[in-house]
Amino acid sequence: MHKITATNDFVIKFANINGTGSASANNMFAKSIFRSGIPVTPKNIFPSNIQGLPTWYEVRVNEKGYLGRRGGVDFMVATNGQTMMQDFQEVLPGGYFLYDNTKPLAPNYKRDDIQLIGIPLTEICIQEYADPRQRQLFKNIIYVGALSYLLNIQFEVFQKLVEDQFKGKEKLITPNLHALELGYRYAKEHYTDTCGLKIEARDLNQGKILVDGNTGTALGAIYAGATVAGWYPITPSTSVVDAFEKYCKRLRVDPASGKNNFAILQAEDELAAMGMVLGASWNGARAFTATSGPGVSLMAEFLGLAYFAEIPGVLVDVQRTGPSTGMPTRTQQSDVLPAAYASHGDTKHVCLYPADPKECFEMSFNAFELTEYLQTPVIILSDLDLGMNDNLCDEFEWDDQTAYNRGKVLSKEELDSLEQRWGRYLDTDGEGIGYRTIPGTHPTKGSYFTRGSSHDEYAAYTESSEAYVRSMQRLEHKWDTAKTLVPKPVISNSSKSTKVGAIYFGTSTQAAKEAIDQAEDKQLHINGLQIKAFPFTKEVEDFIEQHDYLFVIEQNRDAQMKTMLVNELEIDPKKFISILNYDGMPITANFISKQFINVMNQDKVTPIQKADRG
Repeated sequence: MHKITATNDFVIKFANINGTGSASANNMFAKSIFRSGIPVTPKNIFPSNIQGLPTWYEVRVNEKGYLGRRGGVDFMVATNGQTMMQDFQEVLPGGYFLYDNTKPLAPNYKRDDIQLIGIPLTEICIQEYADPRQRQLFKNIIYVGALSYLLNIQFEVFQKLVEDQFKGKEKLITPNLHALELGYRYAKEHYTDTCGLKIEARDLNQGKILVDGNTGTALGAIYAGATVAGWYPITPSTSVVDAFEKYCKRLRVDPASGKNNFAILQAEDELAAMGMVLGASWNGARAFTATSGPGVSLMAEFLGLAYFAEIPGVLVDVQRTGPSTGMPTRTQQSDVLPAAYASHGDTKHVCLYPADPKECFEMSFNAFELTEYLQTPVIILSDLDLGMNDNLCDEFEWDDQTAYNRGKVLSKEELDSLEQRWGRYLDTDGEGIGYRTIPGTHPTKGSYFTRGSSHDEYAAYTESSEAYVRSMQRLEHKWDTAKTLVPKPVISNSSKSTKVGAIYFGTSTQAAKEAIDQAEDKQLHINGLQIKAFPFTKEVEDFIEQHDYLFVIEQNRDAQMKTMLVNELEIDPKKFISILNYDGMPITANFISKQFINVMNQDKVTPIQKADRG
């Protein structure tokens, strides 16, 4: 039988039951690859309940540094009887299937193109542990120990991981090490030279960290000077505020008095949470909220108020599937349109699209700078895949000399020195942005009425059509200013001149870049562009103009980013070919490259609206 053989380049998937302790064991395995100096990408695929439903954990190992999902499974660790046949069939020909052979596989588990690796996990646990909970937990550690031998991972790496994980809880170190040894010994005694997949230690992770995007976003808010979070819990954004609170307790407590220099308020609903953010921002604080798609829908009313009344505020949208409740623990990029145009009337919001935790950190900081300078809401569109999974990225960087840019805020001295009447919504320099004041700045000057109804340049209520048109035109002018301030796209040119382009953003980026390389290997040349922000900068428009046709890669059904490109830049939709993934699983490089090849190998390319998902 042909076996898949590879060193530092494979996909291993764990099939478990939610609530059995498998997540920590599987995470330990992923960290062992990272500590072996090899780039790794873990994906936790979990259900929307606490215990009992199927869960999977997919780990991509790739020393070339490809960090998106590849597609396909080389090695399956199957411990869940509910999904075992599905997991059995998912293994690629030549792959490996590790299972608990305390009881034999049913007769219908027949494949002569994969290697079966049976380890009596239940039997070993019954022999070693009397406590049922220990039997359940250590079963996971035992298979990790077996993988240490089968994949040639240095056992010392796991020893150090256990010691680090249970530091301060030394009584847990010995039983975990014993469970690892049980699995290692069994595999060594029964499966010598069975597995063709190997780990060889490298030194490729210097300057890299393994961290989730929600932590990156929270740290970005901390370093941006945020002191207020108004929120309502919702998967998958809750850990943004959890992390913000953790770091606030470390960095935002006055050492002399012990008093908190921050406020985290759990609201009664998402609408109230957004109101808290706007109230705090209006009053001079840097404030944010974190939510997901359903929360964005509820916050739309306040987002419209903030846009029209020109109040800063940052919204972190960690996207999940929709519509309605959708699949709360699956990922998508399906809030692209709802976020950009949230609320009624002619409303547009600045949006940022991070692709990894470092970009979450940087864009979180940028969001607070932009929202105060532009005096408009800024929305960070992360997603569950990025937010809740550990991702490999460069270390975060920060310059302690960084000074915050709070935009056009009048001080007491500036108010006193004004020679002309101050107008809150008066454009004095052509940027479309008026000067604002913070309450309490001056005892008699700088006050104004903040309203969501129509107003003139001096914040006075009016139903004058002319004044309303001036306001809307100035806001449009402000939008043009935003185009010069938001992050520019990243362009990757092919090795040969080509008139074919690919546009991607957020968590589609890693898989798209790998797919472009796969196409390049087949002499199909594609230039790539990673969109980082809306409004679209001139570089995006120029890139589109320079190509005959372009693939637009996104994780939603309705081609939302393509729709925005067509409408905002007035592009012929026939110039775009949509590659759409919307099953709730992170998009794969193989899926994208298949669409590239199918289209580009045609004698005459005919742009299509939606690429075949077959």
